[in-house]
Amino acid sequence: MVSKDDARTAVGVIGNIISFILFLSPVPTFIRIWQKGSVEQYSAAPYLATLVNCGLWVVYGLPMVHPHSTLVVTINGSGFTIELVYLTLFLIFSSRNKRVRVLLVMLAELAFIGVLALLVLTLAHTTKLRSTIVGSLCMLGCFMMYASPLSVMRLVITTKSVEYMPLFLSLAAFANGLCWTSYALIRFDPYIAAPNGIGTLLGLAQLILYATFYKSTKRQLAAREISKLEMGSTETVVSPDPKKLSGDTQQNGSVGRI
Repeated sequence: MVSKDDARTAVGVIGNIISFILFLSPVPTFIRIWQKGSVEQYSAAPYLATLVNCGLWVVYGLPMVHPHSTLVVTINGSGFTIELVYLTLFLIFSSRNKRVRVLLVMLAELAFIGVLALLVLTLAHTTKLRSTIVGSLCMLGCFMMYASPLSVMRLVITTKSVEYMPLFLSLAAFANGLCWTSYALIRFDPYIAAPNGIGTLLGLAQLILYATFYKSTKRQLAAREISKLEMGSTETVVSPDPKKLSGDTQQNGSVGRI
């Protein structure tokens, strides 16, 4: 029979894999930024939010803060490193004013994480108290991250289109929340269970919206293509024959000389 610890480890490994895929999902965006040599209108806010969130979870998962949480450290340490790479690229390809703002926020976040870790490890003398302090901050950060898809969900309801809510990301978000909720329930951890439970519900809501508005999205896209074809056909202009035009010009010129 599989023990609770073995089951928790297995679920945690699956959660690591899914979370890693989610961390890599912005790669196409940064390939585009690299190719264009500019961040254009992209915002650094999601990457800054993920950076501080991962940093907090790394502190939470330390053995001297919350024992038996190695898998929490591995995935959030990976996420923290990936976000640093994204933000470095963002700094390279952004304008001077935007670069300064992003850099200041990054430094403030890194300082906050470092000071928090130092204070918790020196002033809080039990793992229970340390877990409570850091876990509460982690929950707040997770709630803010999981709330971000709400604007996209509102757009889907308003437009009756899932064009800007990719199915893959919705599935990954749902599976990620479900894995980490299960992980937290096997050996109960309220600081992981609460935000990921809400994330699971939001992921499920996105999938329901996708199923609801999938057909209407197909109709809208088809109607848009037909509209483009009709506009293209009505705006087609037959260009004059350059040879004929040249001949007419010469005739007109010769008449003028007579």
